[in-house]
Amino acid sequence: MESPVEIVQHTAGGVIGVSWLMIAFPLLGAAILLVLGRITNRWGHLLGVAMSLASFVVAVLAFFELIGLPDGQRRQAVHLWEFIPGMVDMGLLIDPLSICFALLITGVGSLIHIYSIGYMAHDSDRRRFFAYLNLFVAAMLLLVLADNYVGLFIGWEGVGLASYLLIGFWQFKPSAAVAAKKAFVVNRVGDFGLLVGMFIIWSSFGTFAFADLGAQVGTASQGTVTAIGLLLLLGACGKSAQLPLQSWLLDAMEGPTPVSALIHAATMVTAGVYLVVRSGAFFFEPGSPQALAVAIVGAATLLAGAIIGCAKDDIKKGLAGSTMSQIGYMMLGAGLGPAGYAFAIGHLITHGFFKADMFLGAGSVMHGMNDEVDMRKYGGLRKYMPLTFATFMVGYLAIIGFPLLSGYFTKDGIIETAVHEQPVLGWLAVLGAGITGFYMSRMVFMTFFGEKRWAQDAHPHESPKVMTIPLIVLSIGSIFLGGYLILNGTLMRFLAPAVGAPEAEPGFNPFTTPGLATLALVAVGAGFAWMRYGKAEVPAVAPRGSFLTTFARRDLYGDALNESLFMRPGQWLTRLAVFFDNRGIDGVVNGLAAGIGGTSGRLRRIQTGFARTYALSILIGAALLTGALLLVGNI
Repeated sequence: MESPVEIVQHTAGGVIGVSWLMIAFPLLGAAILLVLGRITNRWGHLLGVAMSLASFVVAVLAFFELIGLPDGQRRQAVHLWEFIPGMVDMGLLIDPLSICFALLITGVGSLIHIYSIGYMAHDSDRRRFFAYLNLFVAAMLLLVLADNYVGLFIGWEGVGLASYLLIGFWQFKPSAAVAAKKAFVVNRVGDFGLLVGMFIIWSSFGTFAFADLGAQVGTASQGTVTAIGLLLLLGACGKSAQLPLQSWLLDAMEGPTPVSALIHAATMVTAGVYLVVRSGAFFFEPGSPQALAVAIVGAATLLAGAIIGCAKDDIKKGLAGSTMSQIGYMMLGAGLGPAGYAFAIGHLITHGFFKADMFLGAGSVMHGMNDEVDMRKYGGLRKYMPLTFATFMVGYLAIIGFPLLSGYFTKDGIIETAVHEQPVLGWLAVLGAGITGFYMSRMVFMTFFGEKRWAQDAHPHESPKVMTIPLIVLSIGSIFLGGYLILNGTLMRFLAPAVGAPEAEPGFNPFTTPGLATLALVAVGAGFAWMRYGKAEVPAVAPRGSFLTTFARRDLYGDALNESLFMRPGQWLTRLAVFFDNRGIDGVVNGLAAGIGGTSGRLRRIQTGFARTYALSILIGAALLTGALLLVGNI
């Protein structure tokens, strides 16, 4: 197996040389807000926003410094310190791949911070919320900027901790506390795969550094490379909510809406895609078992998430199903090798904009509807929330792949490449696009069109500017960013020094059979949604529906499957262990103690304290001993 790209790192200077500030600023913000506590209540949210924006400024300056370098020098190493002597040094890798993620995390993350000022204005723990947001951003930046798997794993676990804190932020709600624990536990399964994969990497190559691994992978056996790839995929499935580790994602909506936007758009769920693309040395050969597994998981998940989204009346959970599906598209693209990397990363970036736009738009709707999330209790809101409606429509059109918007270029690029590389998976992605057209149109029609169906005490109104301005910025990115990244191969050429380039550069052609079929199915899905939810009356209570509807409402029975396969057997095993401990181990110990105690209690009765009793005992003993000696002598 040949290395996917010749890896040459250069010691960084200038702004790139202090790129660790990207991590330091939000980490410092989190530390100040958590350590000083209530002292920062009045200005803590402003500090949180300032630290995130400072990180974004460093990322932008590092980006412009990077693009000013020749292609061969766009892998800049920033050494920090010797972390584990003889094993790994802590350092950062600033290259086209990591800087794309840094810009997304800090840029979209800062907009979410700004939005949160208004959304969390009346929350008594707003300062703590911003501390957790800063911690989340810092951990995600470490994950994508680290130059080795150990640093990546520290950021990986930091993201897991921050997600636990944010999903369960309103821990007084039992559902939020349970959702946080569920996300934490499910992700530990994926983390186990990543850890074992790292162990095999060290034992096989003696290094964790990305730069060293790129040149050494070819020296390992195909079995070793396949095993590492599949274990890394397991880790990616946990963080990116891909089958079979997707069950935590919809429950994660129990956190405040800005948390949902941050997790789904700019941070946690993108980590798995980053891991696969960064580990391209193990997935570089399209059609290899590990690369094919990534593509299959992506195709299966994009369909599963789309089907779930069709049956959700909770607007946030509908968007969560959408995220699951769209990450599936990215994983499908990542499984196609260098031909799909640029489309996968491009879709990840554009998705960060239009999904943040829609999640924050959903939060704006909830803000004006007394935190109501049931779309059956919405209707006609476009007249009362025109700016929220306009920005949400932009995100909607982008995600369904409306021509010339961002999703049209990135998602359709994945579909066309998949049809060429893996036809069966590619056509499944076409089907998924049609379902996306249906469930996203259903969401728009139920929320913004039709007759009003809200409660009498609801008074829908437009959100304040601190919430709507981020929506406008995100919607602008949702319109123009995709075309800029994909047309003329801009992103593909930019990423090539980090992830390699395909043998033949794929172009974007919307008039291919897959492209036309995708547009047709999206139109059919949107039309069917209009007939069911736009033109017809929406029932106040969800109809029972078919078996398929129930299947989707229950998240494809993912929780039931986990309960049957893992939770109940685990309970039985626990009960058996408790029984064995109580009746076996403790029974033997307690029985022995009771026997000795009982025997000593009976023997104690012969201690009367009378001399005549002891003399009689001695006489009887002597007689018995004499009799025994005589008996032995006669024998």
